[in-house]
Amino acid sequence: MYYSETKVIIGGLAHVPILIFIVNFIKGKFESIASEIVEVKTEEPKVKVVEVKEEEVKEEEVKEEEVKEEVKAEELNANEFKEKSE
Repeated sequence: MYYSETKVIIGGLAHVPILIFIVNFIKGKFESIASEIVEVKTEEPKVKVVEVKEEEVKEEEVKEEEVKEEVKAEELNANEFKEKSE
């Protein structure tokens, strides 16, 4: 015997809450099992304390840094000039 289209749709809609209940039941079982299994041990890593020695700054290093800063400043000025001319 064939069912009318209306009966099939009503039957499908009636079974949706049952399917949702079954899915939530299975999901709840897996969540309870997962919560029992997971145990996290928190240990702080061992850290070795090291003292930092201050080093003398050589004049050559300071001069090189100043030259690099000047070159960067000149490049920025050149880029700004190009942008203005365009």
